Amino acid sequence: MSIVVRKKKGETKDDLLNRFRKIFIEEEITEEVKKRLEYVKKARKKYEKKKAQQKNRKRGNS
Repeated sequence: MSIVVRKKKGETKDDLLNRFRKIFIEEEITEEVKKRLEYVKKARKKYEKKKAQQKNRKRGNS
């Protein structure tokens, strides 16, 4: 899950950094890091998954 950004010809450091940030956000890395910072019990994961499924059923999205 590594991001490799190579400098293109004529690209400034700021442009390179902005491109990196854009990829970083698109890959949702910050969300993944937040999830992994704290241990979540299996029972809690099951509960949240079940709750999300019920929410989707109410909306009509199966």
